[in-house]
Amino acid sequence: MRYKIVIAIFLLIWGIMIARLYHVSIKSNFYYEELAKDNIERKRFIKPVRGEITDLNGNLLAMNQIGFSISIMPHLKQRDHTLERVVDILVKTFPDLNKTVMVKVYRKHNSPYNHKFIKVVDFIHYPDMMGAYPKLSLHKEIKIEAETKRYYPYGKYAAHIVGYTGRSNKKENKKDLVVNEVGKVGKSGLERYYNTVLEGELGYKISKVTATNKAIDILEKKEPIDNKNIKLNIDINLQKMIYERFGNATGVAIVMRTNGEILAAVSYPSYDPNLFVGGISSKDWKALQDNLAHPFTNKFIHGTYPPGSAIKMGMALAFDKAQPNILATTEHCVGFITLGSSKHKFRCWSRWGHGTVGLRKAIRESCDVYFYNKSLKVGINAMAKNLRSFGLGVKTGVDLPREYSGVIPDKQWKMRRYKQPWYKGETVIAAIGQGYDLVTPLQVARYTALIATSKLVTPRIARVVDNNATSRKIIPMKFNPYYLNQIRNGMYDVCNVKKGTAFRTMSKLPIIVAGKTGTSQVTSVPQSTKKRLKEDELAYFLRSHAWITTYAPFNNPEFVVTVLVEHGGHGGSTAGPIAADIYKWLYRNRYFKKKPPKNTVNIDANNSK
Repeated sequence: MRYKIVIAIFLLIWGIMIARLYHVSIKSNFYYEELAKDNIERKRFIKPVRGEITDLNGNLLAMNQIGFSISIMPHLKQRDHTLERVVDILVKTFPDLNKTVMVKVYRKHNSPYNHKFIKVVDFIHYPDMMGAYPKLSLHKEIKIEAETKRYYPYGKYAAHIVGYTGRSNKKENKKDLVVNEVGKVGKSGLERYYNTVLEGELGYKISKVTATNKAIDILEKKEPIDNKNIKLNIDINLQKMIYERFGNATGVAIVMRTNGEILAAVSYPSYDPNLFVGGISSKDWKALQDNLAHPFTNKFIHGTYPPGSAIKMGMALAFDKAQPNILATTEHCVGFITLGSSKHKFRCWSRWGHGTVGLRKAIRESCDVYFYNKSLKVGINAMAKNLRSFGLGVKTGVDLPREYSGVIPDKQWKMRRYKQPWYKGETVIAAIGQGYDLVTPLQVARYTALIATSKLVTPRIARVVDNNATSRKIIPMKFNPYYLNQIRNGMYDVCNVKKGTAFRTMSKLPIIVAGKTGTSQVTSVPQSTKKRLKEDELAYFLRSHAWITTYAPFNNPEFVVTVLVEHGGHGGSTAGPIAADIYKWLYRNRYFKKKPPKNTVNIDANNSK
């Protein structure tokens, strides 16, 4: 009996061994064949060179500097001070390197599972490395590789457009194989929006290696696809001029062709994107965050402001879309209106009133009462629906990341946001671009192009991406031609007739400009205040924002210029001069096709109400 048990156990063991042998030699043959192949072949990715960004005239806005990175062999023993010795060699060679930082980076990435050299120095400039390379290459623990570093020659002037690159994080590495290998990614601006284009495509090299991982033969090689460049519609010389023109003011200026091509977009003040390339210091970051002028905010797509009277052209068209011929009737302005039995006065900016006001006069002299009365007849929901269709309170679709939409409110919006009903008084102030209304400067520029051409365009900063021209998206819109011309003529009057709110700054330009000024309040004045306060009597951060949005030439619109001066008071006196200087620059630099003589302007002089 005992003998049979021994035989059974013996046969069982042999059966298991035979089954395992079959599994290993037959069924798992492919698996172990590949594993063996991996032991003699090594695949290494070849990094592509990031594409460059140039302006309209070929000036480099983002380029690559050539240099070297330094990595240290993994698994160095700390007990015998091998790591310390290697780091000391690097510090002795390059005194500006920080020993503590290098050791910290090494320890963070050193693990039993990591067999790659650990990068401790991101970039050493080419001339600095040339003298040191022969000595450093003798140390097997040190690896020196060719590296590029992003550089922005125009720094602050185009920071909010171009953006910057920085070190990638784990989440970004998982999403993109190129980012994972390169260790850098676009963080903001065009660098972020077009990152998958600019980064190129990885190459690779498969080598035959020895047991000690030494390459002895190249089996296969594919070169990376790089130099995927981007050319912009931006003219950096115009961009610089506008930036310097702001002086002590803060705000935004946008120059856009009426087809949507953005020639300049300035958010002032700005910052130096080169600070972020190798990792910004805590001191520099704190300075940016603490600056009350918000230099890190891209104000032309992330700044949201009440549009003030700059909304009035669109508001008039919204009235007409909702109730055709409502614009045919005039309104009477005595300087204010009241609602029902309320004693609260909704004031016009002119305390004396404007008398009888038609559409053209309402635009020219910016009569608030005209828009108050019309809004009560139309209602907030119809106003909001039409304004959004004109591009206000919605994203423009510009090729920049994280664009804000702003707010054009209606009854449903307020109920969702505040759990409160809508009041007539809120309709009244929404009609002049106040209350809950918030728009971005780029939305105002886009909607101004719509007024000028009857076409809603998608703004574009990039002109050519990887040798492919960017597409233009243009939506034709239909308006009552008579009322649209009245609005345009009113905008002509704003800049060219003595009672116009921008006459002083815009009437003497070499080309004919049409536009609209706006003053958007950031604080309310109590009804008990009998004296109307002047802007310069208020504390700076309580002063109104100043708008002017324009197009030119009047008869054949080519360009839109929109300027916002934060806490600048009246648009005609603060934003207007900046816009005027922009038009002078465009004229001097021959951006206008033809200068129409002033006596050929097509306006309806007989209907000025």
